[in-house]
Amino acid sequence: MSRLARLRAHMTAQQIDVAVFVPGSNLRYLSGIGFSTKLRLACLIVPLNGTPAIVLPTMEAPRAQAQAEFPLTVYGWDDDTGPAHAVATAFATLGITGGTIAVEHVVMRVFELRAIEAALPTATIVNADPLIAQLRMHKTADELAAMQRAITVAETSLAQAIAAIRPGMNELQVAELWEKAIRAAGSVPSFDLAVGAGPNGASPHHTNGTRPLQAGDLVVIDGGAIVDGYVSDITRTIAVGTPSPRAKLVYDTVLAANAAGRAAAALPGATGDSVDRAARAVIVAAGFGDAFIHRTGHGLGIDIHEPPFMVGGDMNVINPGMTFTVEPGIYLPGEFGVRIEDMLVRTADGATTMTSFPRELQIILGDA
Repeated sequence: MSRLARLRAHMTAQQIDVAVFVPGSNLRYLSGIGFSTKLRLACLIVPLNGTPAIVLPTMEAPRAQAQAEFPLTVYGWDDDTGPAHAVATAFATLGITGGTIAVEHVVMRVFELRAIEAALPTATIVNADPLIAQLRMHKTADELAAMQRAITVAETSLAQAIAAIRPGMNELQVAELWEKAIRAAGSVPSFDLAVGAGPNGASPHHTNGTRPLQAGDLVVIDGGAIVDGYVSDITRTIAVGTPSPRAKLVYDTVLAANAAGRAAAALPGATGDSVDRAARAVIVAAGFGDAFIHRTGHGLGIDIHEPPFMVGGDMNVINPGMTFTVEPGIYLPGEFGVRIEDMLVRTADGATTMTSFPRELQIILGDA
């Protein structure tokens, strides 16, 4: 089934009359339309039956029609008239006067929602995010192939960057090495590449700075690449010179937690909760439970973070075709951090780890 047909099947099952999507990854996933209209209103209106409609600035109509992967009716609007009439006309022409309307709770902006509410004042507005997530979580063979290509770019370029690290380089310069290698491969980073050296590694989402890599540091390096619209995500922690016994203990603990989480993901009936518990149990047993301060993993595909999530309390079964990360970490403020992240895909008989970059601790610069 096409993505549009699959969406409508889920809409029927959930008694949703219309789904509305704004520019972003969901719109691109469904229709192939992948541009932003910035501050101007644009939305794709998908009725349960009939030809979808798109409301957007008139100047964007040719681009939308060229990118669209299925027929749609365009309702354009100009800056001097505004979008309200176009939105109302689109719904009226489709015969939509109310009912249950699903919209994107996370990315739809207030002025877009207000335009829908003004056109359909008696409609019931519900969250479309779970609806579209049901489609996007299950990757096709083509999607998985694109993600594997993105992994190849990320891993090859990461190896090149690590090999080029020299004494005195700072976090920004290390990130630049990796980004240049990604771009040289014809790709772009899937998010801002992150390098946390020494105590900066104790912040899971550290912002790169000018701190130089120093002897004794553990350095957390996190990033990925985009290929054909799909992302990769990998984290490795390296050592500058011989690590201290405490650093080596922490590293080995995280490495064991990573292995435990990946093993749990392959078990029958695995859930986000069971994967998180398996990885977390290793860290708790080693006495660092309070230092593991985030979930064990997240789904990814078009976006770097999307369902499913490897987190306590998520009892949803991880089904074949779902892609996700396992990335336990230990963060010790004022000392260092360690995270080891891999990408996996659930299969019919288990789970495959898609990333293959070495997980053993790499030591650079000797004891410099």
